Amino acid sequence: MIGSGATAVTIVPNMVDKAEHVTMIQRSPTYMFSRPAKDAVANFLGAVLPSKLAYALTRWKNIYFQNATYKGARNNPEKTKKLLLDSVRKSLGDDYDIDTHFTPRYNPWEERLCLIPDDDFLSAVKSGAAEVVTDTIDTFVENGILLSSGKLIEADIVVSATGLNMQFMGGVEFFLDEVKLDLSKRFYYQGMMFSGVPNLIQTFGYINASWTLRADLNSVFVCDMLQQMDRQGASFCVPELRPEEASMAPQPTISGFNPGYMQRGIHEFPKQGEHAPWHNTQDYLLDRKILKRSLFSDGVLQFGCTESDAQTRVA
Repeated sequence: MIGSGATAVTIVPNMVDKAEHVTMIQRSPTYMFSRPAKDAVANFLGAVLPSKLAYALTRWKNIYFQNATYKGARNNPEKTKKLLLDSVRKSLGDDYDIDTHFTPRYNPWEERLCLIPDDDFLSAVKSGAAEVVTDTIDTFVENGILLSSGKLIEADIVVSATGLNMQFMGGVEFFLDEVKLDLSKRFYYQGMMFSGVPNLIQTFGYINASWTLRADLNSVFVCDMLQQMDRQGASFCVPELRPEEASMAPQPTISGFNPGYMQRGIHEFPKQGEHAPWHNTQDYLLDRKILKRSLFSDGVLQFGCTESDAQTRVA
């Protein structure tokens, strides 16, 4: 298994019962955190409360927990690092080389953490059924993989769970009035629309929380926007930079998040600005608060009707 992210640490414990031995080769470690696969609080609430109420309480419990742990990690990286590594050490024992195989070169949440349900990955490593090797690959050979250190990892099957290359919007080309758009030159509006581009909304979820939280917010915004367009008799809605924002310095879509797959593809993404509404917060609670306010009179969103649409309505 080549890689150290979510795909690798999910597959490895599910292969140990079917393979004689599983080796995970990683160039660098990832922070890992174990939690029970079953949520005891959710199960308790589901047993004593109506299902809708139990779901709502569980959802908000998880949202606040994730928000607090993320902000705690960014504000207190050394303390968080110690907690995470102590947890791994408790699972693997003091004699395991935690420094080499489970101590990343970066602070927690500068890249995503791996959540280990019921400690399954670490249990597989502790039992000896799985092994973690930290090195770089020199070449593939007939009977396995030769590492830069000279070590040979014999393998019957090699699974590559790394090397992701992101492609913005799946590589789809967009045209406006027959002119091809370069969305990497545009600014994100509220993290979902693009400066100067009408009627186009894209969902890019949270790197630090459930992806669908942002999808939920965007879906509500789309419905509200369509209703506003109907009220105004508009056929398009477009966010436009204000005059004083024309020289605003573009910044990467997401800052302070540095995994290789993000760095390789971030140049293809729209930019964020120095302030709202062009700032991509990556904060669900803040976004929810912002998007609950009426944005349709913020001076940025412009509603209008094309000449052809106007003629159609008159006819």
